[in-house]
This record gives sequence, C-alpha cells and structure tokens, in this order.
Amino acid sequence: MPPNPQQFASDNYAGICPEAWAAMAEANQGHATAYGDDPWTQRASDAFRELFEKSDAEVFFAFNGTAANSLALASLCQSYHSVICSSSAHVETDECGAPEFFSNGSKLLIAASEDGKLTPDLVRGLATGRSDIHFPKPRVVTITQPTETGQVYSLGEIRALAATCRDLGLRLHMDGARFANACASLNCSPAEMTWKAGVDLLCFGGTKNGMAVGEAILFFDPRLAEDFDYRCKQAGQLASKMRFLAAPWVGMLQDGAWLRNAQHANAGAARLAAAVADLADFNLMFPVEANAVFLRASADRLEALRQRGWQFYTFIGGSARFMFAWDADPDRVDALARDIREVCGARR
Repeated sequence: MPPNPQQFASDNYAGICPEAWAAMAEANQGHATAYGDDPWTQRASDAFRELFEKSDAEVFFAFNGTAANSLALASLCQSYHSVICSSSAHVETDECGAPEFFSNGSKLLIAASEDGKLTPDLVRGLATGRSDIHFPKPRVVTITQPTETGQVYSLGEIRALAATCRDLGLRLHMDGARFANACASLNCSPAEMTWKAGVDLLCFGGTKNGMAVGEAILFFDPRLAEDFDYRCKQAGQLASKMRFLAAPWVGMLQDGAWLRNAQHANAGAARLAAAVADLADFNLMFPVEANAVFLRASADRLEALRQRGWQFYTFIGGSARFMFAWDADPDRVDALARDIREVCGARR
C-alpha cells in the first residue's frame, strides 16, 4: 500500500527510525534469556547510565508512558499521599486515572497553570495549604518536560522547583515523554536537566522519539527503586522478551540518534512557526520551544484547513496543535504552511 501523506497531528503517527529498527533486527538473532536477563537489556541499561553520567542509576523499561509515569509515581507514594501537578499535566488529563489506580488511591493535587508549568509558589501553596490528617499528605511533584503546551522548563526553573521540593520534603518526578526534545531545545546534557538539577526520577520517552514502543524509567537514587521490578511485574509491564523493548534503546543511544531525532523534530516546528508568524488569523498560542506548534484561529478557518486534508487536535484552548516527529518532511511542513496562508488569503 502506498504511504499516506505525512500528517502533524501527533508525533505518535511516525514510524520507527532506522537506528531503532536496525537494533531490533540485530536482536532478533537466535535465542536470548527471557524477562530482562539478556545482553540487550544490560547494554541498554548501561548506555543510560553512561548518557546520564550516573553509574548507580537504576533503569527499568515499560511499554508506554502511562505505565511508566503511573508506576514511577506509585513507587514514591503510599495511598494516603498526594502528587502535585499542573492542571494540564498528562497524568491528570490523559491517563484515565492510572496514577491513582496504581498507587491505590494517591490523590492528584492540581495547580491551575495557563502555560502548563509549575512554579515554586504554586507548589508551596498546594503543599502547605493543609497539613491536617484529614487531607492527603503531599509527597511528590511531577513536571512534564516539555510541557503539554510545548514549552520547556529552563534549568534554572527546574533547580528552583527542586529546591522547593527539598525544603518541603517532597520528591521531584519528571515526565519526559519528549525529554529528548527538551535536551535539544536547551542544548544541555541529560544529566544537567535531571539529577544534577535535583530531579529524583525520570520517565524517558522512546515512542515519540522514533521507537515503536517503550519508555525508560530512571531512578537516580537507587534506594528509591527498591522492589520496583516487582511493581512492574504486577502491573503487566515485565516483558517476557525484554530484549525487544531494550534493543531499540541501544540503537537510539549508541551514536546519538535520540538527540538528532529531537533536533530534527524541533526544527520542523520552528519552520512552520516562522512561515506563519506574520498571519493575523492564525496566532501562536504559546512560544515554540520544542516540537509543538499551537495556532489559534476561528472555527471556520480551522474547518477550512481540515477540508484541505490536514489533521490536528484542538484539545488545549481550542487551538490547532501540530506536532513534529523525527521524520518531519520539510516539504510537507511547507505545504501545511502554504495551506494555512491560503486559508487566510495571504501570499508570500
């Protein structure tokens, strides 16, 4: 079947990048021990430790981001604890109650945030608002990097949040579904953005970075990972043929494909944003800092764009969201920009 024209509704639409595909094929040679006791899982874990400059980090692999986030948060909480997050956080809006389910009831405490970011003041307000025994005790702060609005926490912002967490006795978890895009945006190392800035636990997204499936969960303090393997097994996240979850990571990490993919995706977003920046009828809703572009337009303008065959979501503020993946085709990006301009009656 001929491929469908490339769309930018989601970076999940993209296929598997060559590096991940080649590693999968290489792993598919002969037999290997099951349940993670295989050379590929060891190589992937060691590659993460090297990338993050943390030889004692504990690394686990899950099928998807919902499981990774939910199990990670559950590992830090008892059922009577609470997790502080932004009102637009994926754990709040798009995980069907999985964080509460896997923690046996830990409550999410929601901070209203127009840009999707938490601040020290927001965290402190929620964490100290009540301290009586009738209220779930705050235990963890979770931030999404980049946020659901496509914006990136600076290293200074992460450090400030981490300092607030330490002051309040809270742990800091990072939902890194698009972690690679944030690293590319800030031009910093993974270590600088995580444990060196005070992050305790990271979920590193592979699916949106060019893999078919798979997320990595990194504990920077190995004491926090106690019995996490049992938690994964209980939740149905222990792959019997674990080498096929781990091998793509080897391909992604060994020569920097994870970062190149993110840089290319971010460039696609910047390309579209620049091409429509002068339009009055399609306004940027948020700064373009990673691989997402949100354009606010009237309902008739958006419908006209759909009539031209373009797919997009409008679940954040009614604006059209366009996401760019590792394989974003510049010509296709330009075609989208031309159609947006034509819908507006504009020429360039």
